[in-house]
Amino acid sequence: MILDSLKSFERYITLHERFGKVYEFIKSHDLHSLEDGKHVIEEDNIWCTVSTSEAREDAPLEVHDSFIDIHVILDGTEIMGFRDRAKCLGVGVNYDEATDTAIMKESPEAFISYSDDNFVICFPQDCHAPLMGTGTVRKAVFKVRL
Repeated sequence: MILDSLKSFERYITLHERFGKVYEFIKSHDLHSLEDGKHVIEEDNIWCTVSTSEAREDAPLEVHDSFIDIHVILDGTEIMGFRDRAKCLGVGVNYDEATDTAIMKESPEAFISYSDDNFVICFPQDCHAPLMGTGTVRKAVFKVRL
């Protein structure tokens, strides 16, 4: 997991071959003015979904096998829970290949709070529980195929 300011995203483009395309999209688009919905960057490999949601008190841990998530807060504050995937049993957990998501039975062991123009990168080893907190959160989530 990486937490940083969106202004610093450029320093992470060497972590994955497709992060450069995410960076170019961020530079060439005003994320705050994007309409809610899916914005395809590279068919089947990179997209950004913008959404407005109400935060919740509790959220399940989710994990992905085929994609890296990059969560960018556009408005509001989100609390995200985390747990190292190696600390999750994974027994009896159903993986949905269509959404590349498994919901884990364990609870988060750590929490972060982040707000406008900050991002969190979640790798496959990072179980994460997004959209926790109170109030309305507008965010962009980039999905980057491994």
